[in-house]
Amino acid sequence: MTSQAARSHMSIGEVLALLQGEFPDVTISKIRFLEGEGLIEPERSPSGYRKFTHLHVEQLRFILREQRDHYLPLRVIKDRMAESFGRPRAVQENKEVRLSRAELLEAAEIDDETLTELEDYGLLAPVARRYDEEALNVARSVGALARFGLRARHLRAVKAAAERECGLVEQTVAPILKRRAPGAIGEADEVARELSTLLLDLHASLVRSGIRSVLGR
Repeated sequence: MTSQAARSHMSIGEVLALLQGEFPDVTISKIRFLEGEGLIEPERSPSGYRKFTHLHVEQLRFILREQRDHYLPLRVIKDRMAESFGRPRAVQENKEVRLSRAELLEAAEIDDETLTELEDYGLLAPVARRYDEEALNVARSVGALARFGLRARHLRAVKAAAERECGLVEQTVAPILKRRAPGAIGEADEVARELSTLLLDLHASLVRSGIRSVLGR
């Protein structure tokens, strides 16, 4: 059997496992956020799967250490990374995920009934009959949860919580957008991205804490 060290590509879950020893609070959402900010650029399979290399793991370690040890903003870290690893291509060069219904069903490994249920409960929706990366992520997550007997109808509370968190982001960036100053949209976008990552990390921590209580730990 080929060892993980000898493999040329890793999944995002495998990358997370490699990082959590040094950075126990890192999450998949955090890794996706850093990708969205253009600090790492994993390859994509035709179905939209991220394919990470050991270089990406080292880049992520560099970013997380700079944030943890020096409290540096991402724009400064990006410049430091350019000196250490070379400057990445623009984020816009990443291949955009646009899947048909059949492709989404195959990539997410769910059936048509489950996808219909997801759409009926407003958990995802196609745009011009195509599904983007976030729709794929939702479908995969629900597909995994289905193994525990959870269906889309059980996840309305999760959707409601996400909408409330989006409301907090909107409330925070609204004053920035109202200024109508040059660069306000860019500033609001950066704040929204960082705030959403912090909220996701907080949400994950609260869930973990609640689970420990359920288990009596």
